[in-house]
Amino acid sequence: MKNIKLYIVLILTSFSILSCEDVIDVNLDTANPKLVIDASIKWQKGETGNVQTINLSTTTDFYSNTIPPATGATVSVINLSSDITIIYNFTETTPGTYVCTNFNPIINDEYQLTIVYAGETYKATSKLMPTPVIEFDEQTMIPGFGGDEIVQVKFYFVDNGDEDNFYLVGAKNSNIVYPEYGVITDEFFQGNMMFGVYIDDKLKAGDVIDYSLQGITEKYSNYMNKLLSIAGSDGGSPFSTPPATLRGNIVNQNNADNYPLGYFHLSEIDTGSYTIE
Repeated sequence: MKNIKLYIVLILTSFSILSCEDVIDVNLDTANPKLVIDASIKWQKGETGNVQTINLSTTTDFYSNTIPPATGATVSVINLSSDITIIYNFTETTPGTYVCTNFNPIINDEYQLTIVYAGETYKATSKLMPTPVIEFDEQTMIPGFGGDEIVQVKFYFVDNGDEDNFYLVGAKNSNIVYPEYGVITDEFFQGNMMFGVYIDDKLKAGDVIDYSLQGITEKYSNYMNKLLSIAGSDGGSPFSTPPATLRGNIVNQNNADNYPLGYFHLSEIDTGSYTIE
């Protein structure tokens, strides 16, 4: 009986070792590549805002470790609010990276993005949104689940009470590769002091939190809410291709079914930095 049991154990062990060595190939359907457009025009407070960058790439298959740049495109932005036609051309400086050095940002003006790529034209319009000044920041402690206190960093700004506002807040932990984002509204804080907050139970003295604030449109707020819900903001970049399709405001003028991924957005941006004590 002992020999039979030992024989069975040896068979199971051998099967386990062999199964660990099996390679399973999963055939995944590969869709036609889509154009991915990262067109966020951000005017840093206190700067001229004349240098702006738009990045173009294409989707690729699941197992690829590289993001293919979209090269050879024609990229321009027009100020639709101007009495005269003002066109800002973006020149490709490196593969997939298009730069304009003479952009003139004007708050509340309407701008139109035009991209011609692979024989098709993509367009979108959006307004350049104002952003409040970040007034101050602070570090406080809150109770954690295990009884230990957790560090949180808040940065404060005053909402414009004359209108409904939406904000994109960001925070970059010096220990994490990508920034994290969240969307907030002034629905319950009309005209009052508001704040963005960053919490991490692993924060320690000397860690640096770089934070940002942008005023955004309601449509972009809805887009970012969905994008963050799909992709997740904890440790990931919201500008990575999400696992589900999410359309932005950029429309293919030649073939609506061949829509791009991404969003055309313009706003002021205010930033700050806090070192954990």
